[in-house]
Amino acid sequence: MTARADSSLRVLVTGATGGIGRATCFALLAAARGRGLDFAIAAAASKRGPALDALVDELRAAGAQATGLAEDLADVGACGRLAQQAVAACGGLDVLVSNAGVSRSGPLATLEPADWDAVFNVDARATWLLARSAHAALKASRGAIVAIGSVSGLFPFPGLGAYSPAKAALLMLCRQLAQEWAADGIRVNTVSPGLIRTPLTEPIYRDEEITRRRMDAVPLGRIGTPDDVARAVVHLAGPDAGYATGIDLRVDGGLCDHLLSTIPGKPRPAPPR
Repeated sequence: MTARADSSLRVLVTGATGGIGRATCFALLAAARGRGLDFAIAAAASKRGPALDALVDELRAAGAQATGLAEDLADVGACGRLAQQAVAACGGLDVLVSNAGVSRSGPLATLEPADWDAVFNVDARATWLLARSAHAALKASRGAIVAIGSVSGLFPFPGLGAYSPAKAALLMLCRQLAQEWAADGIRVNTVSPGLIRTPLTEPIYRDEEITRRRMDAVPLGRIGTPDDVARAVVHLAGPDAGYATGIDLRVDGGLCDHLLSTIPGKPRPAPPR
């Protein structure tokens, strides 16, 4: 989120109509307004429809220069087209938020190769192809990339097919991009959400017992929201994180570091002397 002579912020957000994507669009808009910048956004979805139209309308009503784009990021050519369309629509690019992702569950013993490829194509390869196509524009603005990973990329999630391997690949991809593009002034970071309540996960949280057990597993005692993730994205994309590149910011309420405390027979604190 680089301040430039024409005082505008130009962003591309993929997966923009989902819970995290939508929250990120409005969080970036608020951040631009807070810095006195005009805001141009290319909000991208996998297909056109009422959800994308409504999002664009809301962003425009809030004062953004908003364009809705739709491409299938599992397609190699679509990633390049999307990035170039975003650059053209926004007049350049300062921030790329690669948020789109898919998941196809199944044990690896029976997972079909087509399902493996589908997950890797969107959850890992698409970020590389988008970034590659947007490289010149991001270099010109000394911009930033933030990709949405997952704590599943840090820990295996049995039964979730290729999702954990793909998110792990995404985290390493972004670390490598950060190294290769640092000389171009492009920062590349990731955000790894933990348990987040979104429209996609809402059916899980309709079960009060599961919700309670999940909350009990999180040291901060609550389930995360899309706004929690969006604020982390804004931070990493913005000037306050201007010296941060190649990092992964976990937004999990302490869930991952809580693992060892769940092991039976953990040591008890020594009594005071």
